[in-house]
Amino acid sequence: MSKPPEAFYHSSVCALLDRLHDESSNQEASIDASARKQVREALKVNLDEGIRLQDNLMRDKFIAFDKDKSLFVYNLILSSGATNIVEIGTSFGVSTIYLALAALENVQGKAGGNVRAKVIGTEKEESKAAIARKYWAEAGKEVEGVIDLRVGDLLQTLRTDIEEVHFILLDIWPYVALPALELLLPKMRDGAIVVTDNTISSAEGYSDLLKALRDEKGPFQSVTLPYSGGLEFSVYKPRTG
Repeated sequence: MSKPPEAFYHSSVCALLDRLHDESSNQEASIDASARKQVREALKVNLDEGIRLQDNLMRDKFIAFDKDKSLFVYNLILSSGATNIVEIGTSFGVSTIYLALAALENVQGKAGGNVRAKVIGTEKEESKAAIARKYWAEAGKEVEGVIDLRVGDLLQTLRTDIEEVHFILLDIWPYVALPALELLLPKMRDGAIVVTDNTISSAEGYSDLLKALRDEKGPFQSVTLPYSGGLEFSVYKPRTG
């Protein structure tokens, strides 16, 4: 794993992120395999029932974006200069801290200070949102101040007040991934980046999304990266004329 750059974060934030990643790994390892299987089978038969079981199983679980993926995304945001970011699937807000730190670094030194960082997060569960806010406060006021967390059905909360989108992190249940991306598509700038987690391990569930991202005649250029579970790296290049 690559070492974060010195300017990445203060030692206190680094310690916070390490602690949260450890907690997430421990929780994920403890999830009962039979309960996971029950959810997968239910989703195939009855989507609403599967979603209910899934929400009940994961309501108190981190399932945080992996640390190596988080560092990759952080560096990707720095290299692209992204300042307006949307995270589809915030959960307890671990990855959101990386997004906010990178966006903040990208606005430093911008002419006139007119460019500001913004990270829009989405979370269905108010209980998870409350915990995420607590961690963001622990990370510091600057981090906390750039995050706009929208609680509720993301297909509703993302319909308004969306500025030009530079970067999207898709770390959400597959059944809602493509509708969410389609909702944001009109706001995406030329060259916007979409990163989607678990596109190898959940390829069947993500089939509609992956078909859209990999369509040779579509607006995306996409490649699957060999991170754990698979990570889809897609660049939005709309065709004109």
